[in-house]
Amino acid sequence: MTQAIQNPGIEIPRFSDLYMGGTWKPSQGGNIIELTSPLTEKVFATSPAASTTDVDDAVKVARQAFATGPWPRMTVKERVQTLRRLRDVYAARSAEISQLVTAEMGSPVSHAEVVHGRMPLAILDYYLELGSTWEIEERRGNSVVRQEPAGVVGAIVPWNAPQSLLMLKLIPALIAGCTVVAKPSSETPLDALVLASLFDMVGLPPGVVSILPGRREIGEHLISHKGVDRVAFTGSTAAGRRIGGICGEGLRRFSLELGGKSAAIILDDADIPTVAESLRHASFENSGQVCFNQTRILAPRSRYTEAVAAMAHVASTMTIGDPTRRSTQIGPLVSSKQRDRVEEYIRIGIEEGAQIAYGGGRPADLPTGWFVEPTVFCKVDNSMKIAQEEIFGPVVAVIPYDSDDDAVAIANDSAYGLGGGVWTSDVERGMTIARRIRTGRVSVNGADSGLVAPFGGFKDSGIGREAGPEGLLAYMELKSIAYPAASG
Repeated sequence: MTQAIQNPGIEIPRFSDLYMGGTWKPSQGGNIIELTSPLTEKVFATSPAASTTDVDDAVKVARQAFATGPWPRMTVKERVQTLRRLRDVYAARSAEISQLVTAEMGSPVSHAEVVHGRMPLAILDYYLELGSTWEIEERRGNSVVRQEPAGVVGAIVPWNAPQSLLMLKLIPALIAGCTVVAKPSSETPLDALVLASLFDMVGLPPGVVSILPGRREIGEHLISHKGVDRVAFTGSTAAGRRIGGICGEGLRRFSLELGGKSAAIILDDADIPTVAESLRHASFENSGQVCFNQTRILAPRSRYTEAVAAMAHVASTMTIGDPTRRSTQIGPLVSSKQRDRVEEYIRIGIEEGAQIAYGGGRPADLPTGWFVEPTVFCKVDNSMKIAQEEIFGPVVAVIPYDSDDDAVAIANDSAYGLGGGVWTSDVERGMTIARRIRTGRVSVNGADSGLVAPFGGFKDSGIGREAGPEGLLAYMELKSIAYPAASG
Protein backbone atom coordinates (compact mmCIF):
# COMPACT_ATOMS: atom_id res chain seq x y z
CA MET A 1 0.00 0.00 0.00
CA THR A 2 1.60 3.29 -1.08
CA GLN A 3 0.86 6.99 -0.80
CA ALA A 4 1.65 9.93 -3.02
CA ILE A 5 4.52 12.20 -2.04
CA GLN A 6 3.70 15.56 -0.52
CA ASN A 7 5.87 18.56 0.32
CA PRO A 8 6.80 18.22 4.00
CA GLY A 9 7.02 21.99 4.50
CA ILE A 10 9.58 21.73 7.32
CA GLU A 11 11.68 24.77 8.08
CA ILE A 12 15.26 23.55 8.00
CA PRO A 13 17.64 25.27 10.45
CA ARG A 14 20.92 26.63 9.11
CA PHE A 15 24.21 26.25 10.91
CA SER A 16 27.54 27.59 9.78
CA ASP A 17 29.51 26.80 12.95
CA LEU A 18 30.35 23.88 15.22
CA TYR A 19 29.63 23.83 18.95
CA MET A 20 33.01 23.75 20.69
CA GLY A 21 32.84 23.54 24.46
CA GLY A 22 30.23 26.26 24.79
CA THR A 23 31.36 28.43 21.85
CA TRP A 24 30.21 28.43 18.23
CA LYS A 25 33.20 28.29 15.86
CA PRO A 26 33.60 27.65 12.13
CA SER A 27 35.21 24.39 11.08
CA GLN A 28 38.93 24.92 10.68
CA GLY A 29 38.88 22.80 7.57
CA GLY A 30 36.00 24.76 6.08
CA ASN A 31 34.29 21.45 5.35
CA ILE A 32 30.57 21.03 4.81
CA ILE A 33 28.19 18.09 4.60
CA GLU A 34 25.51 18.15 1.91
CA LEU A 35 22.30 16.50 3.10
CA THR A 36 20.24 14.66 0.50
CA SER A 37 16.59 13.96 1.25
CA PRO A 38 15.78 10.22 1.25
CA LEU A 39 12.35 11.21 -0.03
CA THR A 40 13.14 13.58 -2.90
CA GLU A 41 16.76 12.51 -3.59
CA LYS A 42 17.68 16.20 -3.70
CA VAL A 43 20.07 18.21 -1.53
CA PHE A 44 17.98 20.14 0.98
CA ALA A 45 20.53 21.49 3.47
CA THR A 46 24.18 21.71 4.42
CA SER A 47 25.98 21.36 7.73
CA PRO A 48 29.46 22.29 8.91
CA ALA A 49 31.78 19.29 9.20
CA ALA A 50 34.51 18.98 11.80
CA SER A 51 38.17 18.50 10.94
CA THR A 52 40.70 16.58 13.01
CA THR A 53 42.00 19.93 14.25
CA ASP A 54 38.53 20.78 15.51
CA VAL A 55 38.48 17.47 17.40
CA ASP A 56 41.88 18.25 18.92
CA ASP A 57 40.62 21.65 20.10
CA ALA A 58 37.40 20.23 21.52
CA VAL A 59 39.23 17.51 23.43
CA LYS A 60 41.70 20.09 24.74
CA VAL A 61 38.96 22.31 26.20
CA ALA A 62 37.10 19.23 27.52
CA ARG A 63 40.29 18.07 29.23
CA GLN A 64 40.85 21.49 30.75
CA ALA A 65 37.25 21.66 31.94
CA PHE A 66 37.60 18.26 33.54
CA ALA A 67 40.98 19.00 35.15
CA THR A 68 40.27 22.47 36.54
CA GLY A 69 36.67 23.44 35.83
CA PRO A 70 33.71 23.44 38.21
CA TRP A 71 31.58 20.74 36.55
CA PRO A 72 33.31 17.60 37.92
CA ARG A 73 33.60 19.27 41.33
CA MET A 74 29.90 19.95 41.72
CA THR A 75 27.78 17.48 43.61
CA VAL A 76 25.59 15.17 41.56
CA LYS A 77 22.54 17.04 42.77
CA GLU A 78 24.01 20.37 41.63
CA ARG A 79 24.64 18.97 38.17
CA VAL A 80 21.10 17.60 38.06
CA GLN A 81 19.73 21.02 38.96
CA THR A 82 21.65 22.62 36.11
CA LEU A 83 20.44 20.03 33.61
CA ARG A 84 16.82 20.56 34.62
CA ARG A 85 17.04 23.75 32.57
CA LEU A 86 17.88 21.63 29.52
CA ARG A 87 14.75 19.58 30.08
CA ASP A 88 12.60 22.72 29.99
CA VAL A 89 14.03 24.11 26.76
CA TYR A 90 14.12 20.66 25.11
CA ALA A 91 10.43 20.10 25.77
CA ALA A 92 9.61 23.25 23.82
CA ARG A 93 11.59 22.05 20.78
CA SER A 94 11.05 18.27 20.82
CA ALA A 95 8.35 18.26 18.12
CA GLU A 96 10.55 20.36 15.84
CA ILE A 97 13.52 18.07 16.45
CA SER A 98 11.55 14.92 15.60
CA GLN A 99 10.33 16.51 12.34
CA LEU A 100 13.90 17.44 11.50
CA VAL A 101 15.08 13.85 11.94
CA THR A 102 12.31 12.75 9.57
CA ALA A 103 13.64 15.20 6.97
CA GLU A 104 17.23 14.04 7.51
CA MET A 105 16.85 10.26 7.40
CA GLY A 106 13.27 9.46 6.42
CA SER A 107 11.98 8.13 9.73
CA PRO A 108 8.14 7.90 9.57
CA VAL A 109 6.71 10.70 11.66
CA SER A 110 4.69 8.33 13.86
CA HIS A 111 7.98 6.68 14.84
CA ALA A 112 9.95 9.94 14.98
CA GLU A 113 7.55 11.59 17.41
CA VAL A 114 8.21 8.80 19.91
CA VAL A 115 11.88 7.96 19.40
CA HIS A 116 13.28 11.37 18.40
CA GLY A 117 10.87 13.53 20.40
CA ARG A 118 9.31 11.94 23.49
CA MET A 119 12.04 9.37 24.19
CA PRO A 120 14.85 11.95 24.65
CA LEU A 121 12.62 13.76 27.14
CA ALA A 122 11.95 10.48 28.94
CA ILE A 123 15.71 9.85 29.13
CA LEU A 124 16.21 13.29 30.64
CA ASP A 125 13.41 12.75 33.14
CA TYR A 126 14.67 9.32 34.16
CA TYR A 127 18.26 10.36 34.80
CA LEU A 128 17.33 13.64 36.45
CA GLU A 129 15.17 11.71 38.89
CA LEU A 130 17.80 9.02 39.40
CA GLY A 131 20.56 11.57 39.89
CA SER A 132 18.58 13.53 42.45
CA THR A 133 18.94 10.64 44.93
CA TRP A 134 22.26 9.19 43.76
CA GLU A 135 24.94 8.62 46.40
CA ILE A 136 28.58 8.47 45.29
CA GLU A 137 30.03 7.01 48.50
CA GLU A 138 29.32 3.79 50.35
CA ARG A 139 30.99 2.59 53.57
CA ARG A 140 32.14 -1.02 53.65
CA GLY A 141 33.94 -2.02 56.81
CA ASN A 142 36.82 0.41 57.24
CA SER A 143 36.69 1.52 53.60
CA VAL A 144 34.80 4.10 51.59
CA VAL A 145 33.92 2.98 48.06
CA ARG A 146 33.66 6.16 46.03
CA GLN A 147 32.37 6.82 42.50
CA GLU A 148 34.23 9.49 40.56
CA PRO A 149 33.61 10.78 37.00
CA ALA A 150 35.42 8.76 34.34
CA GLY A 151 36.87 11.83 32.61
CA VAL A 152 36.60 13.10 29.04
CA VAL A 153 34.07 11.07 27.05
CA GLY A 154 34.07 10.63 23.28
CA ALA A 155 30.50 9.78 22.20
CA ILE A 156 29.67 8.57 18.69
CA VAL A 157 26.09 7.94 17.56
CA PRO A 158 24.50 6.67 14.31
CA TRP A 159 21.73 8.11 12.17
CA ASN A 160 18.84 5.76 12.89
CA ALA A 161 17.90 7.11 16.38
CA PRO A 162 20.22 10.10 16.69
CA GLN A 163 18.55 12.03 19.48
CA SER A 164 17.74 9.15 21.81
CA LEU A 165 21.13 7.50 21.39
CA LEU A 166 22.94 10.78 21.95
CA MET A 167 20.90 11.50 25.08
CA LEU A 168 21.59 7.99 26.45
CA LYS A 169 25.27 8.93 26.43
CA LEU A 170 25.30 12.66 27.12
CA ILE A 171 22.93 12.85 30.07
CA PRO A 172 24.36 10.09 32.33
CA ALA A 173 27.90 11.17 31.42
CA LEU A 174 27.15 14.76 32.41
CA ILE A 175 25.35 13.79 35.60
CA ALA A 176 28.37 11.65 36.49
CA GLY A 177 30.57 14.75 36.13
CA CYS A 178 32.28 13.93 32.84
CA THR A 179 32.93 16.31 29.99
CA VAL A 180 31.81 15.16 26.54
CA VAL A 181 32.85 15.53 22.91
CA ALA A 182 30.08 14.08 20.75
CA LYS A 183 30.20 13.18 17.06
CA PRO A 184 26.80 12.70 15.42
CA SER A 185 26.45 10.94 12.10
CA SER A 186 27.06 12.84 8.88
CA GLU A 187 23.54 11.77 7.80
CA THR A 188 21.89 13.50 10.77
CA PRO A 189 23.99 16.50 11.84
CA LEU A 190 21.29 19.17 12.04
CA ASP A 191 19.22 17.74 14.89
CA ALA A 192 22.45 17.36 16.90
CA LEU A 193 23.31 21.02 16.30
CA VAL A 194 19.82 22.01 17.45
CA LEU A 195 20.56 20.08 20.64
CA ALA A 196 23.85 21.99 20.89
CA SER A 197 21.92 25.26 20.70
CA LEU A 198 19.81 24.10 23.64
CA PHE A 199 22.91 23.29 25.68
CA ASP A 200 24.11 26.78 24.79
CA MET A 201 20.94 28.23 26.33
CA VAL A 202 21.45 26.24 29.54
CA GLY A 203 24.87 27.78 30.15
CA LEU A 204 27.08 24.88 31.16
CA PRO A 205 30.63 25.77 32.21
CA PRO A 206 33.08 26.20 29.29
CA GLY A 207 34.40 23.00 27.75
CA VAL A 208 31.79 20.65 29.19
CA VAL A 209 29.96 19.78 25.91
CA SER A 210 31.11 19.87 22.29
CA ILE A 211 29.04 18.59 19.37
CA LEU A 212 31.00 18.05 16.17
CA PRO A 213 29.27 16.53 13.14
CA GLY A 214 31.69 14.75 10.87
CA ARG A 215 32.46 11.77 8.73
CA ARG A 216 33.84 8.42 9.82
CA GLU A 217 37.49 9.48 9.97
CA ILE A 218 36.59 12.19 12.49
CA GLY A 219 35.08 9.58 14.77
CA GLU A 220 38.19 7.45 14.55
CA HIS A 221 40.37 10.44 15.39
CA LEU A 222 38.19 11.14 18.43
CA ILE A 223 38.29 7.62 19.84
CA SER A 224 42.05 7.42 19.22
CA HIS A 225 42.75 10.70 21.01
CA LYS A 226 45.00 10.43 24.05
CA GLY A 227 42.96 13.12 25.77
CA VAL A 228 39.83 10.93 25.77
CA ASP A 229 39.33 8.68 28.81
CA ARG A 230 36.18 6.81 27.77
CA VAL A 231 34.43 6.05 24.49
CA ALA A 232 30.72 5.38 24.07
CA PHE A 233 29.72 4.09 20.63
CA THR A 234 26.56 2.91 18.93
CA GLY A 235 26.81 1.57 15.40
CA SER A 236 27.73 -1.42 13.30
CA THR A 237 29.53 -4.46 14.61
CA ALA A 238 32.31 -3.98 12.05
CA ALA A 239 32.96 -0.45 13.30
CA GLY A 240 32.67 -1.65 16.89
CA ARG A 241 35.45 -4.19 16.37
CA ARG A 242 37.69 -1.43 15.06
CA ILE A 243 36.86 0.88 17.96
CA GLY A 244 37.31 -1.87 20.55
CA GLY A 245 40.75 -2.64 19.15
CA ILE A 246 41.86 0.98 19.24
CA CYS A 247 40.54 1.50 22.76
CA GLY A 248 42.06 -1.76 23.97
CA GLU A 249 45.46 -0.77 22.67
CA GLY A 250 45.24 2.52 24.55
CA LEU A 251 43.64 0.92 27.66
CA ARG A 252 40.77 3.35 27.18
CA ARG A 253 37.42 2.46 28.74
CA PHE A 254 34.68 1.86 26.20
CA SER A 255 31.16 0.63 25.63
CA LEU A 256 29.78 -0.65 22.33
CA GLU A 257 26.11 -1.02 21.39
CA LEU A 258 26.23 -2.83 18.06
CA GLY A 259 24.16 -4.82 15.59
CA GLY A 260 21.51 -7.46 16.03
CA LYS A 261 19.59 -10.25 14.34
CA SER A 262 16.90 -10.76 16.93
CA ALA A 263 14.54 -13.72 16.96
CA ALA A 264 10.81 -13.63 17.59
CA ILE A 265 9.82 -17.08 18.89
CA ILE A 266 6.14 -17.74 18.25
CA LEU A 267 5.15 -20.60 20.56
CA ASP A 268 2.60 -23.15 19.43
CA ASP A 269 -0.08 -21.77 21.78
CA ALA A 270 0.11 -18.22 20.41
CA ASP A 271 -2.64 -16.48 18.44
CA ILE A 272 -0.67 -16.04 15.23
CA PRO A 273 -2.74 -13.26 13.60
CA THR A 274 -2.44 -11.21 16.78
CA VAL A 275 1.29 -11.86 17.01
CA ALA A 276 1.82 -10.93 13.37
CA GLU A 277 0.00 -7.67 13.95
CA SER A 278 2.32 -6.93 16.89
CA LEU A 279 5.32 -7.73 14.70
CA ARG A 280 4.20 -4.98 12.33
CA HIS A 281 6.01 -2.73 14.81
CA ALA A 282 8.49 -5.10 16.44
CA SER A 283 9.93 -6.29 13.12
CA PHE A 284 9.51 -3.32 10.76
CA GLU A 285 9.96 -0.33 13.09
CA ASN A 286 11.66 2.68 11.46
CA SER A 287 11.43 0.99 8.05
CA GLY A 288 13.51 -1.88 9.43
CA GLN A 289 16.39 0.36 10.47
CA VAL A 290 16.50 -0.60 14.16
CA CYS A 291 19.25 -2.81 15.58
CA PHE A 292 16.96 -4.81 17.87
CA ASN A 293 14.07 -5.39 15.45
CA GLN A 294 12.85 -8.98 15.54
CA THR A 295 13.76 -9.95 11.98
CA ARG A 296 13.98 -13.74 12.40
CA ILE A 297 10.44 -15.02 12.90
CA LEU A 298 10.59 -18.53 14.40
CA ALA A 299 7.31 -20.39 13.93
CA PRO A 300 6.34 -23.97 14.92
CA ARG A 301 6.49 -26.26 11.89
CA SER A 302 2.90 -27.37 12.54
CA ARG A 303 1.75 -23.76 12.08
CA TYR A 304 4.42 -22.53 9.69
CA THR A 305 2.13 -21.94 6.69
CA GLU A 306 -0.22 -19.94 8.89
CA ALA A 307 2.63 -17.81 10.24
CA VAL A 308 4.01 -17.07 6.76
CA ALA A 309 0.56 -16.06 5.52
CA ALA A 310 -0.01 -13.83 8.55
CA MET A 311 3.34 -12.04 8.13
CA ALA A 312 2.75 -11.63 4.39
CA HIS A 313 -0.64 -10.11 5.14
CA VAL A 314 0.87 -7.65 7.59
CA ALA A 315 3.54 -6.64 5.07
CA SER A 316 0.96 -6.22 2.32
CA THR A 317 -1.11 -3.85 4.46
CA MET A 318 1.75 -1.58 5.55
CA THR A 319 1.51 1.93 4.13
CA ILE A 320 4.63 2.94 2.18
CA GLY A 321 5.36 6.53 1.24
CA ASP A 322 5.95 10.03 2.48
CA PRO A 323 7.36 9.78 6.02
CA THR A 324 5.75 13.08 7.03
CA ARG A 325 2.28 11.53 6.70
CA ARG A 326 1.02 10.11 9.98
CA SER A 327 -0.37 6.99 8.29
CA THR A 328 2.99 6.01 6.76
CA GLN A 329 4.56 2.90 8.28
CA ILE A 330 7.41 2.33 5.82
CA GLY A 331 9.37 5.38 4.72
CA PRO A 332 12.43 5.62 2.49
CA LEU A 333 15.71 4.17 3.63
CA VAL A 334 18.36 6.62 4.77
CA SER A 335 20.48 6.56 1.61
CA SER A 336 20.83 5.04 -1.83
CA LYS A 337 23.76 3.03 -0.45
CA GLN A 338 21.52 1.54 2.24
CA ARG A 339 18.86 0.66 -0.31
CA ASP A 340 21.52 -1.03 -2.47
CA ARG A 341 22.60 -3.05 0.57
CA VAL A 342 19.05 -4.20 1.33
CA GLU A 343 18.37 -5.11 -2.29
CA GLU A 344 21.61 -7.09 -2.43
CA TYR A 345 20.49 -9.16 0.57
CA ILE A 346 17.14 -9.80 -1.09
CA ARG A 347 19.00 -11.06 -4.16
CA ILE A 348 21.22 -13.26 -1.98
CA GLY A 349 18.20 -14.70 -0.19
CA ILE A 350 16.66 -15.78 -3.49
CA GLU A 351 19.97 -17.29 -4.63
CA GLU A 352 20.22 -19.22 -1.34
CA GLY A 353 16.87 -20.87 -2.04
CA ALA A 354 14.55 -18.84 0.16
CA GLN A 355 11.24 -17.73 -1.33
CA ILE A 356 9.57 -14.33 -1.15
CA ALA A 357 6.11 -14.53 0.39
CA TYR A 358 5.59 -10.81 -0.09
CA GLY A 359 7.53 -7.81 -1.39
CA GLY A 360 11.11 -7.99 -2.57
CA GLY A 361 11.16 -4.95 -4.83
CA ARG A 362 10.66 -1.21 -5.05
CA PRO A 363 7.13 0.25 -4.96
CA ALA A 364 6.21 0.72 -8.62
CA ASP A 365 4.30 3.95 -7.99
CA LEU A 366 7.11 5.60 -5.98
CA PRO A 367 9.86 6.17 -8.55
CA THR A 368 11.51 8.85 -6.41
CA GLY A 369 12.86 8.13 -2.92
CA TRP A 370 14.96 5.27 -1.56
CA PHE A 371 12.10 2.86 -0.93
CA VAL A 372 12.08 -0.91 -0.55
CA GLU A 373 8.87 -2.86 -0.06
CA PRO A 374 8.40 -4.64 3.27
CA THR A 375 9.63 -8.11 2.42
CA VAL A 376 8.83 -11.49 3.95
CA PHE A 377 11.00 -14.52 3.16
CA CYS A 378 9.80 -18.07 3.74
CA LYS A 379 11.49 -21.47 3.37
CA VAL A 380 14.46 -20.01 5.21
CA ASP A 381 17.13 -22.09 6.92
CA ASN A 382 18.86 -20.39 9.83
CA SER A 383 22.26 -20.95 8.20
CA MET A 384 21.39 -18.63 5.28
CA LYS A 385 22.95 -15.19 5.10
CA ILE A 386 19.56 -13.51 5.31
CA ALA A 387 19.08 -15.26 8.68
CA GLN A 388 22.58 -14.67 10.00
CA GLU A 389 23.58 -11.18 8.84
CA GLU A 390 22.03 -7.85 9.78
CA ILE A 391 20.20 -6.39 6.78
CA PHE A 392 18.95 -3.14 8.39
CA GLY A 393 15.93 -2.77 6.19
CA PRO A 394 12.29 -3.93 6.05
CA VAL A 395 13.14 -7.60 5.49
CA VAL A 396 12.17 -10.53 7.73
CA ALA A 397 12.78 -14.26 7.48
CA VAL A 398 10.23 -16.82 8.73
CA ILE A 399 12.03 -19.95 9.98
CA PRO A 400 10.35 -23.21 11.08
CA TYR A 401 11.20 -25.11 14.27
CA ASP A 402 10.15 -28.45 15.73
CA SER A 403 10.11 -28.01 19.53
CA ASP A 404 10.75 -25.45 22.24
CA ASP A 405 14.33 -26.70 22.56
CA ASP A 406 14.77 -26.38 18.80
CA ALA A 407 13.41 -22.82 18.87
CA VAL A 408 15.85 -21.80 21.60
CA ALA A 409 18.74 -23.44 19.73
CA ILE A 410 17.88 -21.56 16.52
CA ALA A 411 17.45 -18.26 18.38
CA ASN A 412 20.88 -18.74 20.00
CA ASP A 413 22.51 -19.85 16.74
CA SER A 414 23.58 -16.33 15.87
CA ALA A 415 26.67 -14.20 16.21
CA TYR A 416 24.40 -11.54 17.67
CA GLY A 417 22.56 -11.23 20.97
CA LEU A 418 20.87 -7.84 21.29
CA GLY A 419 17.11 -8.29 21.43
CA GLY A 420 14.41 -10.87 20.97
CA GLY A 421 10.86 -11.81 21.79
CA VAL A 422 8.69 -14.70 22.88
CA TRP A 423 5.04 -14.75 21.88
CA THR A 424 2.64 -17.03 23.75
CA SER A 425 -0.70 -17.28 25.55
CA ASP A 426 1.14 -18.58 28.64
CA VAL A 427 3.31 -15.83 30.13
CA GLU A 428 5.12 -18.15 32.55
CA ARG A 429 6.04 -20.47 29.70
CA GLY A 430 7.24 -17.44 27.77
CA MET A 431 9.39 -16.33 30.71
CA THR A 432 10.97 -19.79 30.90
CA ILE A 433 11.91 -19.61 27.21
CA ALA A 434 13.13 -16.01 27.55
CA ARG A 435 15.57 -16.99 30.31
CA ARG A 436 17.22 -19.44 27.91
CA ILE A 437 17.88 -16.97 25.09
CA ARG A 438 21.43 -15.56 24.98
CA THR A 439 20.55 -11.96 24.33
CA GLY A 440 20.65 -8.66 26.20
CA ARG A 441 16.94 -7.86 26.26
CA VAL A 442 13.95 -10.13 25.65
CA SER A 443 10.29 -9.17 25.59
CA VAL A 444 7.40 -11.50 26.32
CA ASN A 445 4.36 -10.63 24.22
CA GLY A 446 5.87 -7.29 23.28
CA ALA A 447 6.30 -5.94 26.82
CA ASP A 448 8.71 -3.00 27.11
CA SER A 449 10.94 -2.57 30.15
CA GLY A 450 11.63 1.06 29.29
CA LEU A 451 14.54 2.98 30.75
CA VAL A 452 14.70 1.37 34.18
CA ALA A 453 16.40 -1.80 32.88
CA PRO A 454 19.82 -1.92 31.18
CA PHE A 455 20.08 -2.29 27.42
CA GLY A 456 22.98 -3.84 25.51
CA GLY A 457 24.14 -6.98 23.83
CA PHE A 458 25.74 -10.37 24.23
CA LYS A 459 28.33 -11.67 21.74
CA ASP A 460 28.81 -9.52 18.62
CA SER A 461 26.05 -7.15 19.73
CA GLY A 462 28.38 -5.24 22.00
CA ILE A 463 30.04 -4.62 25.33
CA GLY A 464 28.52 -2.69 28.22
CA ARG A 465 25.05 -1.39 28.99
CA GLU A 466 23.03 1.79 28.59
CA ALA A 467 19.87 2.88 30.44
CA GLY A 468 19.02 2.02 34.03
CA PRO A 469 21.36 2.77 36.94
CA GLU A 470 23.97 0.79 35.01
CA GLY A 471 23.94 3.51 32.35
CA LEU A 472 25.00 6.12 34.93
CA LEU A 473 27.50 3.91 36.71
CA ALA A 474 29.18 3.30 33.34
CA TYR A 475 30.54 6.86 33.43
CA MET A 476 32.04 6.47 36.90
CA GLU A 477 35.35 5.07 38.11
CA LEU A 478 35.40 3.27 41.46
CA LYS A 479 37.91 4.25 44.14
CA SER A 480 38.38 2.49 47.48
CA ILE A 481 39.67 4.55 50.41
CA ALA A 482 40.70 2.61 53.53
CA TYR A 483 40.94 4.41 56.88
CA PRO A 484 42.23 3.25 60.27
CA ALA A 485 39.63 1.52 62.39
CA ALA A 486 38.73 3.32 65.58
CA SER A 487 40.83 2.10 68.50
CA GLY A 488 39.39 0.41 71.62
